[in-house]
Amino acid sequence: MSNFSKWLGAGIGFTFGGPIGAIMGFAAATVFDKFTKEGFVKEQREYQKNHQRQKAETLSGDFEISLLILASIVIKSDGRVDNRELNFVRNQFVGMYGKDRANKAFQLFKGVIKKEVSARQVCIQIRKHMPHSSRLQLLHFLFGIAKADEHVSEVEVNEIRKIAGYLYINQYDFESIKAMFYKTSDSAYKILEIKASATDSEIKKAYRKMVKKYHPDKLIGLGDEHLKGAKDKFQRIQEAYEIIKNERGMS
Repeated sequence: MSNFSKWLGAGIGFTFGGPIGAIMGFAAATVFDKFTKEGFVKEQREYQKNHQRQKAETLSGDFEISLLILASIVIKSDGRVDNRELNFVRNQFVGMYGKDRANKAFQLFKGVIKKEVSARQVCIQIRKHMPHSSRLQLLHFLFGIAKADEHVSEVEVNEIRKIAGYLYINQYDFESIKAMFYKTSDSAYKILEIKASATDSEIKKAYRKMVKKYHPDKLIGLGDEHLKGAKDKFQRIQEAYEIIKNERGMS
């Protein structure tokens, strides 16, 4: 499994096979010289032969590839590819992985975005192998893309909602992460997954629950490069709590 993972600069596990593996094989053959579909299939078979296990672990490269594919689905959902959204993806990858690895990943992304992708099939593969906390982080990234062109398209939001459903992310988590990007009068309450009518005691309880759910340590197994996004989510939870505390004069 040497060549493909070297291009990304990180190990890949479950995404080397299944529908995601097929998409990445197409993308790599499109953008890399001397790369063939047959060569990728050969590497897949070698990987599967050496890793006979029912549920492969999620590695840093798996999260990276999952981001690439889901990002392509959201960007294309409104029928156009906006350069601001592409730049958001590139900048996020540079921030997480460094310029060299990000450039390699973005090369693959240009191949992925040319292919029609089944969100359902991809998400089924992801949810079988990726823990819930990592799937929430994927959703956070996708909302960032939808917001990048400064135009909130209902088509994009509905596509992310559909992806969330396929990833088994419930409506409360979906609305919480959405509220981190789209401000309304009750955004702080939505982020904490409570109603504005909640008591002070219920608010404190909800805050403790959300801190536990979104603590950056939940993603520590994916490597330091993914902790920045986790910390951003965690900070928005804290900011929402402070807003509610100030509004109510809570101690």
